[in-house]
Formats: sequence, structure tokens, C-alpha cells
Amino acid sequence: MNQCGLCEDPIAAGYLCTRDAVRLAARLEELPDLANELVDFLVPSRSGFGELVTARTAGPRSPINEDVLDLMQSNHVGEVVHSWRVDVQRERWPDHGAPPPAGLAADCRWLGMELEWIVAHYPAAGDLAREVRGLESELRSIVGDPVPRRQRLGLCVNAVDDGTACGAVISRLPGGPVRCRWCGCEYKGETDLLLLKHYQPKASA
Repeated sequence: MNQCGLCEDPIAAGYLCTRDAVRLAARLEELPDLANELVDFLVPSRSGFGELVTARTAGPRSPINEDVLDLMQSNHVGEVVHSWRVDVQRERWPDHGAPPPAGLAADCRWLGMELEWIVAHYPAAGDLAREVRGLESELRSIVGDPVPRRQRLGLCVNAVDDGTACGAVISRLPGGPVRCRWCGCEYKGETDLLLLKHYQPKASA
């Protein structure tokens, strides 16, 4: 009989209980969206972007939220998650070199895909879950909890220069505009959204 590395409840085998494994998977999925929302909090709510230009010439006080700016510039969340990816890969494939930086979303996705192995075979699984939980709490302390979650609508179907579909993930805040962050295509109105849904790649059997 083992103990869960996070909650210390008894488990039959492995290093994380099912409950904490599910929560870790959810946090890994949400971290990139939470980090992306930081930009919305660069300017405190008492001042808008329209006031920013005026404020720059008014004196030394900056309307920018310095805590948010520091967190974004330091890439603290991304570096912590990447360090865990490096360690998990080293444990699982000791003959492989360290993975190059790939961005927070890619690292979270990779860890999520390896979660079954992590839970069963990675002794530091509890520490990983604990640190990811801490990162989520840090981000939520800034962006608020609950916050509007971005809705994933699918993959961009706009044809790019070589005639293929763009393929970037399309998401939006509830009720917000739908625009591909990669190619810039805007989906306006119900007809465009229906076409976006219709032309989504079919899942392979």
C-alpha cells in the first residue's frame, strides 16, 4: 500500500490518487489559458488603455500593474512547467537529450499526455501536482476566480497561402469576437460559425 504524493491518502499502487491525478490533468489544461489572460490585467481596472497614453506624459507613476508585468516577463510559469517536462523525460527516457523550450501550452500538453505514466511510475508526481496547483493559485490570484474561461471552438479552416487550412486553435471569451490569433481570419455572425463547425477535421476511427 502506497500513499498519494499530494494528499497522502492510501493508494494501491503508483504515486498519485485518482482524484489528484484528475485535478492535475485539469490544471495542466487550464494553465495556458490562465497565463494568456494575464495581458488583460496589465492595466488596473481604474484606468483604461485610452488613459495610458496620457498617463505616460503625466509623471513617473505608471498605470501598468508591475506585478503582472514581472510575472509575464520572467516567464516564471513557463519555466517551472518546462523544468518538470525535462525531469519527467529524463526519468522515462534517460538516453534522450533534454527537450528544447516549446512554450507553456506545448509543455502542459506533453505532461498531460504522459500523465498515466507519471501517476504510475514517477516518484515526484506529488511534487509536480503540488507545484502545478501553486502556479494555478498564483495566476488565479491575479485574473480572479472564477473567471470567464475561453471557449475552444475548433481549428481555423481559413485557407492560407499554400491553399491548406490554417489549422490553428480558435477560441474566444464567452460572447467575445471570434478571430484566429495566427492568420487573423475573423468569423463574423452565425453563418461563419456554422461553417467553422461544419469544416472541422473528422476524428479518425
